[in-house]
Amino acid sequence: MTILFTEIWQAWRASLRRPGFLLLASGVLALGIGATVAVSVLVDQVLLRPLPYVAPERLVALGPVDQGEPLGGVSPQQYQHMASIKGVASMGLIKGGLTAFNVSGDGTPEQVNAFLADRGLLPTLGVRMQLGRDFSAQEDLPNGPKAVILTDGYWLRRYGGAATAIGRSLNIEGVPHTIVGVLPASFDQFGAGEIMLPLALAPDTYDDGTNFLAIARLAPAGSAAALGAQADAAIHAMYASFPNADAEYWKHVRFGSASLQVVLHEDQRPVMLLFLASALCVLAIGLVNLGNLMLLRTLSRSHDATVRQALGAQAWRIVLPACAEGLLVGASGAMAGMGLAAMGLSLFGHYAPADWTYGEALHMPAGVVLLALAIAVPGALAAAAFGAWRGLAVASVQEVLHEGGRSQGRHSGRLGRILVVAQMSLATCLMCGAGLFLHALYDAARTPLGFASDHILTFDLAPVKADNPDAASTQALLQRLMARLHALPGVDQVAVTNGLPAGNFDQQFSMGGVHVPGHDYFDSSPQIRGVTADYFSTFRIPVRAGRSFGVTDTTGSEPVVIVNRTLADREYGGHALGKEIVLNDYSGYAVGKVMADDPTFRPVTARIVGVVGDTRQFGPLDSERRSFLYLPLAQVPTHIMRVFRSFEPLRFALRVQGNPDGYRAAVRAAVSEVAPEQPIANMTTMDEIVHATTGDTRRTLSLVGTFALLALGLAAAGMYAVMTVAVTTRQREFGVRMALGAPPLGMVRLVLRAGGRQLAIGLLLGLGTAVVVSRVLGDVLQQIGGGTFDPFVLVGVCVVLAVAGLLACLLPAMRASRVAPMHALRGE
Repeated sequence: MTILFTEIWQAWRASLRRPGFLLLASGVLALGIGATVAVSVLVDQVLLRPLPYVAPERLVALGPVDQGEPLGGVSPQQYQHMASIKGVASMGLIKGGLTAFNVSGDGTPEQVNAFLADRGLLPTLGVRMQLGRDFSAQEDLPNGPKAVILTDGYWLRRYGGAATAIGRSLNIEGVPHTIVGVLPASFDQFGAGEIMLPLALAPDTYDDGTNFLAIARLAPAGSAAALGAQADAAIHAMYASFPNADAEYWKHVRFGSASLQVVLHEDQRPVMLLFLASALCVLAIGLVNLGNLMLLRTLSRSHDATVRQALGAQAWRIVLPACAEGLLVGASGAMAGMGLAAMGLSLFGHYAPADWTYGEALHMPAGVVLLALAIAVPGALAAAAFGAWRGLAVASVQEVLHEGGRSQGRHSGRLGRILVVAQMSLATCLMCGAGLFLHALYDAARTPLGFASDHILTFDLAPVKADNPDAASTQALLQRLMARLHALPGVDQVAVTNGLPAGNFDQQFSMGGVHVPGHDYFDSSPQIRGVTADYFSTFRIPVRAGRSFGVTDTTGSEPVVIVNRTLADREYGGHALGKEIVLNDYSGYAVGKVMADDPTFRPVTARIVGVVGDTRQFGPLDSERRSFLYLPLAQVPTHIMRVFRSFEPLRFALRVQGNPDGYRAAVRAAVSEVAPEQPIANMTTMDEIVHATTGDTRRTLSLVGTFALLALGLAAAGMYAVMTVAVTTRQREFGVRMALGAPPLGMVRLVLRAGGRQLAIGLLLGLGTAVVVSRVLGDVLQQIGGGTFDPFVLVGVCVVLAVAGLLACLLPAMRASRVAPMHALRGE
């Protein structure tokens, strides 16, 4: 045991006295460990961490399922018909997205985001209220007592965390609501809402809008598969009695169940797996590089090891110093990698989207230290043992003693070259993936949005429902506000809409029952936009045919609409001008149900008076061609206006002279002057909205690009290390060549030729792998308009890696050209 510790201590002392190799090897390992640990923490926090509810593994979501597609939403009508299925302990329903509400009382009026759920949601999730209680059965009915539950953040902000908030009144849309409870701080899985309101569904609702998430808690003897089968049977039985086209569609849709955790994180899963694959690729390159360094380190000591072997030393004592050094490298690399991971998580946490982390800071749990050590130490020990074994196996004792430690040997040199080829292949694969993303982003950034976002200030306004109960009162308020805002100095145009030409997913709005008179419904529901007359000129959206809306397009005049070019091409063969279109038309049984639920409902038939250019809803990276249908806001009937306002607030857009930020105070004062009790929210510029729509892709590209740069650096370092050792061990050969008259430039070509062969093989193997991997990334690339095969990217990656590899070979090549013949031959 004393001999063992002595050998280890001597190896460590030698490494610490000359720490160059230790720093290089530990740094190479730390890059791979840091990338892997940081991404592992991110994947754990976003995808794997259990939901903060009681027995989260028993929670499932119910809805339509399709091959390869995430679970879809359900309607309130479908949810109520699933209430009788067996195998569930409880069920709850929550409306997708957030809805803007105006709040007053106990402070300054403000607009807040609310999520709507029935009284079954919180018991199903197993949520324990921080204060108060859940909604009662009466409060969850259409005309029941008005109640509200506060989130922890809103309770702290508005009431300072006072327990006396329970029982107080909060005016929501001009109607007093009693505060009955406060949610725990952990309840943040469904968005950044501030208050919770009851859905208050009618017992036999006719609402068939699929904007809701149904959640069930499995009974002790229940299973997700059985639950999904029962839900499918219940929905098909319901639609069997509905003789309309809508029912025909649902009869062919299969319903099922999925883990709630998987459903909530479905959007983040592809990105997280992409990050993890990139980090593992960097780790693989780092480990291969470390193995190469350890092999070269062992070969540089081959003479000493062979002398000890010739003197009778046992094999374990010869291998032990290399393994001891590997242990030191592994521990040092793990600690350094942890530091890099902490720095990376801190940096990434500043601009990570809230729906990735639910507002929690990214931090490394204690168990991550074990993960880093479990990767680094065995990896370094394996690399050291492999290098020591190969170093002893590549040549006989007589050969090494004869060469005096000046030669690598054929087998060792071949193995080093193989490792370099492996590094280059992995680096090529990773850089090709990053290149495809970068090229797609570059192309998308050059693609016109279809509108102008410069010099536009926007804000949200949800008219207070108590003061503006119908379309007429809402339109009157909008006219007063627009007139006052237009009078502000420097304001050129003012427009109002229910959805801006670019924005987040929540600004999408479509309705079924849209078709050409006498024909079936459109295959895809168009996006519906209610807009004022100056909307198209404010955003510089070109009118391709016909006219824009005018001041005469008001209530009582002929109903008119404007469509975009995509809708005109898809549904009218490019000849839409003057044609009619029907919206909100449900045949037979469904019409009676809808009208019974909403007496203001009437189908609308309108004439198309204009065709405008296409716009990209989600900014430069929106590659999908979407159909848009524009209605004059002054002609929007009450039932459509009510639907607009049940999802999103109205958006104001002001085209101004100069910097839009300079108009913020004036705009707030003007709104307050016209409607003192009307709050506004989310005042920002249109340029900032467009920039925000590409945020997730930019983050993805930045991280994958960082991994690609790490791969490039590690591959170049590996090439440099191999070529340096090769030149050092071939000094006698170079001296002989130069003594026989070989020019210095010939030595440079000799070294570069050897390195070039390794580069070429690595690039060819890497390109083949990259083509296969790009197929796997097809869905992610298509989301940003990219393809799976891009010759410009492949050529660019080859050029970058070739230049980096040749530069890594150049310095050793220059060193070979300066070998003095007499110095190299002096030992002969």
